[in-house]
Amino acid sequence: MAPLQISVIVSLLNEEGSLRELMAWIARVMQAHDFTYEVIFIDDGSTDRSWEILRELTTEYEQAKAVKFRRNYGKSAALYTGFAKAEGAVVITMDADLQDSPDEIPELYRMITEDGYDLVSGWKKKRYDPVLTKNLPSKLYNATVRMATGIQLHDMNCGLKAYRNAVVKSVEVYGEMHRYIPVLAKYAGFKKIGEKPVVHQERKYGVSKFGIERFIRGPLDLMSVLFLSKFGKRPMHFFGMVGLGFLALWGLLLLYLLGAAIFGSDYPIVARPAFFIDLACFVMGTGSLLIGCLAELVARSAPARNEYLIEETIK
Repeated sequence: MAPLQISVIVSLLNEEGSLRELMAWIARVMQAHDFTYEVIFIDDGSTDRSWEILRELTTEYEQAKAVKFRRNYGKSAALYTGFAKAEGAVVITMDADLQDSPDEIPELYRMITEDGYDLVSGWKKKRYDPVLTKNLPSKLYNATVRMATGIQLHDMNCGLKAYRNAVVKSVEVYGEMHRYIPVLAKYAGFKKIGEKPVVHQERKYGVSKFGIERFIRGPLDLMSVLFLSKFGKRPMHFFGMVGLGFLALWGLLLLYLLGAAIFGSDYPIVARPAFFIDLACFVMGTGSLLIGCLAELVARSAPARNEYLIEETIK
């Protein structure tokens, strides 16, 4: 058998209305360009007829494969599982709601294989989402991530992306880290990251699965991914710098207090604000060093983060 050119990973939750249309659309595009491909559907604990439809699609299309989680774990878990199964030289991710167009696949594939990109992210320049609840927060979010990471993408969270296979095998996606795969790829050593303007389709079926909680989780996940990318394997470098900074300040304040005591100040040392600040610096400094030691132990013995209960796998 010829090696697979493309793996398409589709994560879904209660998308029974769109699955048949999406698979037929992907198949038309692949046949028109004579691609060898597979489509991996990850059912993230759907409670509608999505799994029944996926069973039928895996019978009708030899390229279709499916995995069903026993419960809902989230998009990062679905992508992690899909990445592990993907065998194509280029891996394409897209959502199942038909807002991502399969017609974009050939150009995304070309940018990876001919232009030499490691990762290409879609950029939905014209969106059909509500302005106040999605578009404006998305612009602010992307501007913040660009400033914090140096990755110049307009739409970091676009579900339509293309990856060189080596990228998806090198990054670990867990929690809510799917938003920051380009950041994880950059810190894994994949530097050629680009973007492509893509068409954003209006939603035909179902409703959005992302609520207001994303505004809380997003900034926290950004802090997590930046910390883990830089200090995940050497946490003492972070906590140690913080601890030594506090201890240096403690030493300076201690010298000040000793000087005040030696040179005859009548004001009691223990009544000075500097005494309590100095004490707090000592506690925070030694505490940070101890946390750094514990973090080093955890980093060297952490179990696998990605363990999900899979109810059924087809192909």
